[in-house]
Amino acid sequence: MNSVTIGIISDTHGLLRPEVEKALAGCDRILHAGDVGDNQVLERLARIAPVTAVRGNMDYGSWANALPVTEMVEIDAVFFYILHDLHRLDLDPAAAGIHMVVSGHTHQPELTHKDGVFYLNPGSAGHRRYDYPVSVARVSIENGRPIPRIVEIALEQP
Repeated sequence: MNSVTIGIISDTHGLLRPEVEKALAGCDRILHAGDVGDNQVLERLARIAPVTAVRGNMDYGSWANALPVTEMVEIDAVFFYILHDLHRLDLDPAAAGIHMVVSGHTHQPELTHKDGVFYLNPGSAGHRRYDYPVSVARVSIENGRPIPRIVEIALEQP
């Protein structure tokens, strides 16, 4: 069986925890849905797997300006549309042939399925907000089909 694993991360805000790096270990590709906070986060993630990232509303500076606001990525015949804030979605994913919309911004993990499209927010992998968990997501692509799951991170130091 052909299987590819994609790590999905968002809202690191400059903090890449060792526990998050462990949770993404073994991924074939990483998608970051913005509010990266620091280019060093992307450099460290790139040691795990190739990274595609978009700019969030809190990403500033020349490194951040080089990031696109949205990105379409095809991995193993599955189309991912990545943006930071789902409220800024400016297309019809089902009509565009997109299988998964990846976003962040809210710091709250969420996974829904509508009109044949998965909407995945991995939550925040950086600083904890409110009582939301620190989390990422992993998407297995098996025989051309995405299988997403949210992964809550158990922290050694909260």
